[in-house]
Amino acid sequence: MSQTAVTHADDSHDAHDEHATCTGIPNKKMFMWAFLASDCMFFGCLIATHMVYRLSPPPGSPDLGPILDIEIVSISTFLLLMSSLMMALSVHAIGKNNLKSFRTYILMTVLMGFGFLGIQSYEWYYFVNEHSLTLTSSLFGSTFYTLTGTHKIHVIIGIIWLLTYYFYSFSGKMNHKSELDVEVAGLYWHFVDIVWIVIFTVVFLLEFVDM
Repeated sequence: MSQTAVTHADDSHDAHDEHATCTGIPNKKMFMWAFLASDCMFFGCLIATHMVYRLSPPPGSPDLGPILDIEIVSISTFLLLMSSLMMALSVHAIGKNNLKSFRTYILMTVLMGFGFLGIQSYEWYYFVNEHSLTLTSSLFGSTFYTLTGTHKIHVIIGIIWLLTYYFYSFSGKMNHKSELDVEVAGLYWHFVDIVWIVIFTVVFLLEFVDM
């Protein structure tokens, strides 16, 4: 191997490790894991509060059977699950420097995210107008809208984040070196997906099983 090749390899190695922690994990990824850990505790508190209500509902609590629509929520859950697959494919595509595939997969991720938000917004509209379930109408309404609303905000943030990468890919500055940045965004998106699986189980499936 020539001296030039050795120097180039050393430079590439140094560039790869330049922003890595002592664990060998890049700083960006470590920061995201730390953020997601704190977010886990935040969502854990919201989910625990809702579970306490479900285990000991106060007098006058609404009958959730005719309110919750397991079918339509299952569709939105499927969309979010598929969006995680598209997100993983987009990370793989940018790692292969395949911008065309990256744009396709990242855009599909965003569209599925919009589909999820659209179904959730319809669900809220249905709850308010058909069952008069609002944030202040009952304890269930308070815990439900706070929990799902917080998750909805996370999805919106994720969509905006992914859209910035989609448009940035047309700048001519994005290539395989952007894989880490896209992977970090993917970690966030997968987290949002996992949190929804827990919410879907706690809020909807448990009620469906009890019926």
